[in-house]
Amino acid sequence: MLSFGIIIFAINKAIDYYSFVTIEKQMMEKADLSELSFREVLSQHRSSSGEPQTKEIVRLALEKLKASGKEVRIYDSSRQLLGLAVDGIIINDGKPIVFAKNIEKALGGSYAYTVTEDHLLYFATPIQDQYYQNAYVYEFVEDISYFYTMMDQIRYILFAGAGGFIVLITLSSLWIARNTTKPVKVLLGAVQSFSRQEFRRVHLKRKDELGMLAEGLDQMGKQLHDYIQYQKQFVSNVSHELKTPLAAIRGFSQYLYEEETENKQLHKIYAHLLQESDRLTRLINELLLLSRFDKAGSDELEVEKTEMNELIQQVAKNMGAKAKEKGISIIINRAEAATQDEDTTKIYANVNPMLMSHAIANLVDNAIKYSENPSQIEVQIEHTSSEVVIRICDQGIGIAGDELERVQERFYRAKNANTANGSGLGLSICKEIVARFNGYIDIESQLGEGTTVTIVLPRTS
Repeated sequence: MLSFGIIIFAINKAIDYYSFVTIEKQMMEKADLSELSFREVLSQHRSSSGEPQTKEIVRLALEKLKASGKEVRIYDSSRQLLGLAVDGIIINDGKPIVFAKNIEKALGGSYAYTVTEDHLLYFATPIQDQYYQNAYVYEFVEDISYFYTMMDQIRYILFAGAGGFIVLITLSSLWIARNTTKPVKVLLGAVQSFSRQEFRRVHLKRKDELGMLAEGLDQMGKQLHDYIQYQKQFVSNVSHELKTPLAAIRGFSQYLYEEETENKQLHKIYAHLLQESDRLTRLINELLLLSRFDKAGSDELEVEKTEMNELIQQVAKNMGAKAKEKGISIIINRAEAATQDEDTTKIYANVNPMLMSHAIANLVDNAIKYSENPSQIEVQIEHTSSEVVIRICDQGIGIAGDELERVQERFYRAKNANTANGSGLGLSICKEIVARFNGYIDIESQLGEGTTVTIVLPRTS
């Protein structure tokens, strides 16, 4: 706002300056014509006779120049007023306003003028005698009110036009920005949707470069969608096809393992075969679960109002035996009640109890697998007015900082995860389950110090 005021002030000053240059030029031309007339009077009455001749020169000059301005004055070299005419009438005993600086400057040989508040211009010019000395000062007064009125009109027209121009430019800029940024936002939204594997049609009714880009994105989205669906369908089909023969392999492995009692080497081989069969069975079950998520919408999952303290307590109880075998204790910190009448606060969330239990159990299982003996795992549940927060904290091997963003990707395993068996699907399954209930997972970890996995879900009253 301050800079705009400075611009307006500068424009006003520029208008005044360049406009007054024209007035000044006109006054100088008028002064030159008056000087010629005055010098004609001087040339006709050249004499060194003194005072009487000076009075006659002044009288004749006034007669000739009295109509050249609102007021006309003649001064001598000693700055004394010799003659005065007002509105074309010679005044003998007048006492006008005298601008001494104008007279002094004119006697120095240059033009001088002053403009008063009532828009009167006092313009003084020197008159030389036959010896080229500044013997007289001729001064006329000009009313330039018309000039200021004209300047005000020019300013009004200029600023009104500038205001209209600014409004026009602003509206044009908004229109251009809207028609330019709107399709860019559409394209940006499409790219963000693609990054979340949410493929939708991208169409812009344009034939320029943005329209071509939209068409290219649309084609790319179709191809990516088809490719990902094909990939998911392939994994689902392969998993289903492998399930039956793998069950047979596991059954025979179990039989051979139990029947072989004499050859310890074969018994060891059968045990390894049985272990690998179990691992492949878990992998296929996880792949089938992911395939179910890929095919089913959120509304196809059975969701019910679930008390989270009880769900976590049940998961910890189920995982307790596995943790105990490894010398790991599971500590549960449930949400405290607001009053002393209850031990814990009832915290509800809309989830599928079986799937949510599977997700929490998977995270607790990871904490057990990657923790050393002895250590402890802490399961905390907290809440706000709108969220349920579940934290699983372990004292295990941890995850490197540059791998934290990738551990929730399918089949990705951290570099130090070879200390335990796994498929790399556990965290991605947990992420899918929590996301289906409008929640998210956050992971914090440091190598050698442990990992904290946080589940955040919307709370239900």
